[in-house]
Parts: sequence; C-alpha cells; structure tokens
Amino acid sequence: MDALTTPTPLVQTTAATGPKAPVPAPKAAAISSDFETFLKMLTVQMQNQDPTNPIESSDYAVQLATFSGVEQQVRTNQLLERLTGQGSGALTQLAAWIGQEARSTAPVWMDGKPVSFAPDAAAGADRAVLVVRNAQGSLVTREDVSLGNADHVWLGADAAGNALPAGRYGLTLESWSGETLLGSTPVAAYAEVIEVRASATGGSVILTGGIEVESAAVTALRQP
Repeated sequence: MDALTTPTPLVQTTAATGPKAPVPAPKAAAISSDFETFLKMLTVQMQNQDPTNPIESSDYAVQLATFSGVEQQVRTNQLLERLTGQGSGALTQLAAWIGQEARSTAPVWMDGKPVSFAPDAAAGADRAVLVVRNAQGSLVTREDVSLGNADHVWLGADAAGNALPAGRYGLTLESWSGETLLGSTPVAAYAEVIEVRASATGGSVILTGGIEVESAAVTALRQP
C-alpha cells in the first residue's frame, strides 16, 4: 500500500508550484496557427457535408477570401506599428534640428535672401563656375566663383543681373583646368530646418521653401 501511495507528494508539489504561465507566441506565429486551424475546419466541413446538398464551391472561395483579407489586414497593422515605433524615435532625435541650418546638396530656395556656400572645387582646378538651373532644369545663369576657403554668396540674379523669381534652384559647381572640365558636383548649401517628419528610412527634414531632405543626407548643422 505504501508503494502505491508514494506518488502523492509529487502530485501535491505539482499543484503547489502550478504550471508556468505560457509565453505568448509572436503574432506572426498566431496568424499561421489560425490559418492552419481554419484549413482544418474547412476540410472537416467538406468531409461532413450533405452529399445530397453539397456546399457550393463559390461559398468555399468566399470563406478563403474573407480569411485571407483578415490575415493581410493583421499583417498590415503589425507593419504600421513597427513603422510608428521607428518613426517616433526618429522624430525625437530630429526635433532638436528645428530652427537650425542644415547643409545638404538639395536644391535651394531663393526668395531674395542670398545663399552662401563654400566652393569645393576638384583638385588641380584653376577656375570654378557656379551653374544655376530652375525647377524645370533650365539654365538661368553661370558665374565664376573664387577658389579658396572663403564662402561664395549667390545673390539670386540671372546672367543680366536681374533678380530671379522666388522658387527652387539647383546649384552645381564646375571645376576647370584651363579649357578642360574636371568635373561637376552639386553644391552643398545651408538652409533652415522648419519641420521634421518620420519615414521608413529614419526620418527627413523640411527646409525653407518646403524642400524635403532625408536626415542621412544632412552633412552638417549650425546655428543661424
């Protein structure tokens, strides 16, 4: 009799400690499990239908489509949750940039306020030329730029000295050695950050004139 009653303490110990709380499965695994369960239920439904009054195949198609739609919506919601989390972190970091001037090679906004930049001519260049194009890509002016460390100021005028209308302009710098073009590179200029936005790539900044630049493309910040 004693041998038969020896398992009793084990039963009491198990009851005392209790089973551990199950670890919640990832949502993706739950979706997969639900889909498998749905297929099993659908199979059972097909196997046990009335042979004299079978379910229409279109009804099965509707059920599959409905479940698939729900599954895709759940996955979409999960993706949005991840993007929202990433975006919130990026916005927190970028918020301090508002009001500062960011340097990038994005187009500049000209509304009468001079735009300054540091010419970065190619090695061996003895002459540099600033090339300005409007938002449509049309050439509006070319002007020589002094080589050296001093900033160059673009006043926003065309080749005849007439003030250009307000708008976006692309700036490039041509490096010349005599009559040989060594290269043409975008000009990196400063513009004030007026807004920050979340994005899947880590966030972007909105510069004066509504010009959007990915935060990773900003190479420097300074106080205005």
